[in-house]
Amino acid sequence: MNDKISQNDINAAAWAACDTFRGVVDAAQYKDYILTMLFLKYVSDVWQDHFNAYKKRFGDDDERIRRRMEREKFFLPEGTSFYDLHLQRSADNIGEIINIALEKFEDANKKKLDGVFRNIDFNSEYNLGETKDRNRRLKNLLEDFNKPALNMSPSRVNEDVIGETYIYLISQFASDAGKKAGEFFTPRKISELLVRLVDPQPGNRIYDPACGSASLLVRASEQVAANAQNEQDMRNFQLFGQEVNSGTRALARMNLFLHGLDNAEIEWGDTLNSPKHLEGDALKRFDIVVANPPFSLKKWSGQEKKKGKDQRDEDTDGKIDPRIDPYNRYFRGIPPVSRADFAFISHMVESARPGSGRIGVIAPHGVLFRGGAEGRIRQSMIEENLIDAVIGLPAQLFPSTGIPVCIVIFDRAREKGGAREAAGDVMFIDAARDYDPGKKQNQLLDSHLDTIVDAYRKRQPVERYARPVPRAEIAENGFNLNIPRYVDTFEPEEEIDIAAVQREIIDLERQLAESRARMDGYLRELGLDV
Repeated sequence: MNDKISQNDINAAAWAACDTFRGVVDAAQYKDYILTMLFLKYVSDVWQDHFNAYKKRFGDDDERIRRRMEREKFFLPEGTSFYDLHLQRSADNIGEIINIALEKFEDANKKKLDGVFRNIDFNSEYNLGETKDRNRRLKNLLEDFNKPALNMSPSRVNEDVIGETYIYLISQFASDAGKKAGEFFTPRKISELLVRLVDPQPGNRIYDPACGSASLLVRASEQVAANAQNEQDMRNFQLFGQEVNSGTRALARMNLFLHGLDNAEIEWGDTLNSPKHLEGDALKRFDIVVANPPFSLKKWSGQEKKKGKDQRDEDTDGKIDPRIDPYNRYFRGIPPVSRADFAFISHMVESARPGSGRIGVIAPHGVLFRGGAEGRIRQSMIEENLIDAVIGLPAQLFPSTGIPVCIVIFDRAREKGGAREAAGDVMFIDAARDYDPGKKQNQLLDSHLDTIVDAYRKRQPVERYARPVPRAEIAENGFNLNIPRYVDTFEPEEEIDIAAVQREIIDLERQLAESRARMDGYLRELGLDV
């Protein structure tokens, strides 16, 4: 088949394949099976397409064909392609057959795929049901992906389309998964807004310490391409991420592969307690740091590590005990164990290049005004001139929570010695009323993003929407960054013309008297007492 397939067509076909599981298996679980099959099907279609081309070119020269195929982006050993599995779709042990094929596929591509399929069990009775039901569902899944609409040969569909289908499916799963979606998904328009605000450039190292399924990193790569002057610049960047959930990390890696971002370094582990992106014993530094970390994560660090009322060790002259954090991320103070928001923010700021790094974080509004240790950390960051902008977003943007969130932009070029050291204000933008109501949740439109980014870049007052605020004013407000303190969105009520209202009342009373007189006349005609 050489007919091109549209993005909408392939999205619809892939989503229809989910009918096998929908209503029977939780969306947070069946996403792994669908996305893995999409990945294997795409690799198999590319493999078959290239094999056919070499066969046509070299005829029966099997050795030459074999050498060419070994140089493919992913090597498919015999028996591991989607089509090998489809031929065995009626086997009584089809779940086990798929598991073995994925293990062989991973082993043959160890450098790229090590651990990607580790947590995906197609023979799971717990997730997929008893043997008879499991076999039926897997047979249906293989048949759904074998339909012509999901032929993903390069002659029909390019890599970008497949990558966007992958993200489309993740967004659909997030909608079905509800609160569990926060583990792996950031809505597309929020991701686009964040990367437009931090504006990564060619040559940048870009990092997400809580990368989920890597949608923010994908959008960051697109922003680099938008800023590029030539094709070489479009590929001149590096992506780094860390994800605590090994299954979600696998989704991230497949997502990046399907977008052609093969060289991204996505590590597995707890960023706050065991950061993986290091240079020697110190944190690696990045030009751009972005994240949508879990909101107000509890018990992020062991309380037993902390000493003293203000969480400092008296034996170190008030300094942070290095046993708590050997990477010196919490020198401004240790965030409370009950909320990790400032733990992530502190990690992100200290992971950015001194004097130039830019940071964008999606966070609950509590980070703007909560007191205690968080208030002290926030005050230090304001006094260090690190905070560049605070943007309030509408409620109901996430499938995982209905609360309104904010974006906070930090810029280390503002700190002492940086190119923007003279910057003395913080840009506040209240975009909480800018949204399009959707069926399940509110949506940001491109026009909303354009308005926010334009206000941020111009840094001029916009009535009831945006205002650059001097740091001295913020200090007078006790270093509270709550947006309504600085952007007055109150709209005065229209003035009432009392005289006009009085005339209207008199006229209504006249009409009422006339109506009563007519009614009395009708009653008298009917011989009724009035």
